[in-house]
Amino acid sequence: MILRLTGSPFELPGWVELALATPVQFWLGGRFYRAGWKALRVGTGNMDLLVALGTSAAYGLSLWLLIRAWATGTTPAALYFDSSTIVITLILFGKWLEARGKRQTGEALRALTALRPERARLRETDGSEREVAVNQVTVGDIVVIRPGERIPVDGVIQEGESAADESMLTGESLPVLKSPGDKVIGGAINGEGLLLVETRAVGAESALARIVRLVENAQATKAPIQKLVDRVAAVFVPVVLGIAAVTFLAWWLTTGQVEHAILAAVSVLVIACPCSLGLATPTAVMAGTGVAAKYGILIKDAETLEIAHRIDTVAFDKTGTLTEGNPSIIALEAVDGAQVAELLRLAVGVQQASEHPLAKAVRERAKADGIRPPHSTDVRTLPGRGMKATVDGHELVLGSRRVIEENGLDSTVLEARATALQEEGRTVSWLIETGPDPRVIGLIGFGDALKSTARQAVAALHARGLRVAMLTGDNPGSARVAAHSLGIDDVQAEILPEHKAEA
Repeated sequence: MILRLTGSPFELPGWVELALATPVQFWLGGRFYRAGWKALRVGTGNMDLLVALGTSAAYGLSLWLLIRAWATGTTPAALYFDSSTIVITLILFGKWLEARGKRQTGEALRALTALRPERARLRETDGSEREVAVNQVTVGDIVVIRPGERIPVDGVIQEGESAADESMLTGESLPVLKSPGDKVIGGAINGEGLLLVETRAVGAESALARIVRLVENAQATKAPIQKLVDRVAAVFVPVVLGIAAVTFLAWWLTTGQVEHAILAAVSVLVIACPCSLGLATPTAVMAGTGVAAKYGILIKDAETLEIAHRIDTVAFDKTGTLTEGNPSIIALEAVDGAQVAELLRLAVGVQQASEHPLAKAVRERAKADGIRPPHSTDVRTLPGRGMKATVDGHELVLGSRRVIEENGLDSTVLEARATALQEEGRTVSWLIETGPDPRVIGLIGFGDALKSTARQAVAALHARGLRVAMLTGDNPGSARVAAHSLGIDDVQAEILPEHKAEA
């Protein structure tokens, strides 16, 4: 068929076309016959019945013409095996694209579900610990989460202080300090403190399970155009059959040529075969979602894609979308008389054994600046406060403002800078010496750097007349700074994923 379009006279022998078309028609296309028969049994029509009728008409007429030519020793004028074969092949290709998209969504769901640990450590009433499958944990149970472990349940901290990496759910790139009374989310990563958590939600009621359920429900929905196609098909089938019958009778009665009348009636069935309805709709949906996915955009459902041309506002998440998603050092401020390089050298000495995201940021900055970590001893964690170590014979602590208050130190000289960084949403860590001569050495400001392409993306949307918003689980200060830098029109912070649709 393609060669004929180029003007080439080449054609396969009729019997070869028959041999190639038969497995496509009845083996690959068998699903259309089965589904069409089920529709007939309940007295209705559907897309599969239309495909079966149209392709069977083309295949049957070609077979009859081939047999008649063989019996009479002539060459058939035209065969339509290629028409029936290409219709079935393209529609199956469209269904394969649709199935592939669903598999990809399923893989994303499995990856999301895998964030929750399969085992949990229960604290018994006598103080002992017992490891169980997470599905055996019930509301009210006390779960023990050790440093570096994923939190297995949604709950409230009863004992312990730590920092939790909740970026998988809230988008907050920096670990969030947690203390007794604070809520924790299953799937988040515990920092460097031991936590005792009272279980408040497990299984299908957990925040992670609710998000998975939202995605599954979205995947199961059908686009309005596809619902319309189903309604049209129920009326279309009997109408097409009626038109074909009228066409046959009209040509037969007018010309008296049965063969010509059959050809005209079959032409009606083949042309009416729902290529545009059965192929274009799912293929267009999958092509649209496929191209979007290649650029990192996931479409909630087919209906969303269908109404996308009416979009007037684009809302971005912040962390990992507009920003790099990893904390980095934004500011290094040393007390008068001290060198910034020395501040960084001492800080990396304290943090070199830690796996905390802020510690990694310190090590990466020191490596980039060519600073070699000094020898450190007596390294230990101060839960909820920071890290402590002996570096070059000096006892140093790198942590939150609490380490200054607990050691009775004066931070007035850097107070204005620390306040400015915190108002920008930055995380501030103080480096102090606790002995033998307690003093403040300096502070380090951490933040999440904007992606190099973020400003360009926002500007491109503005050029199209679209309003740009930011919905993020991050803190308000950090969100405002990023929004101002990028020229974003509206910003809402500290929003959980399940509340973003409402926003």
